[in-house]
Amino acid sequence: MERKKNKQPKLNIRKGDTVKVMAGDSRGQQAKVILVLPEKNRAVVEGVNMVSKHTKATQQNQEGGIVKKEMSIHISNLMLVDPATGNTTRVGRKVNKENKLQRFAKKTGEFIKL
Repeated sequence: MERKKNKQPKLNIRKGDTVKVMAGDSRGQQAKVILVLPEKNRAVVEGVNMVSKHTKATQQNQEGGIVKKEMSIHISNLMLVDPATGNTTRVGRKVNKENKLQRFAKKTGEFIKL
């Protein structure tokens, strides 16, 4: 009998979070997460990891040419910015007053609101 693999890893970063880039060409930039790709452990962040993409002229895009586009960046290179203090923090999970599992900032101990 084969063992079942976990469906998707639990990620500490979600769409809409403000993150700081800790490594790579865009190091030090803070921006919002546009899209999270949990199956690849990557996220697309607004204005970070910009790439020049050559596009062909189509019916929708009459003009072809070079387009600047955000590409995904690995989750390990991102760190959540605590909305309360504005500093980077690690993320944990614990049960809140309504008995629901919620993310919290490990530096301050405060819950992270969506």
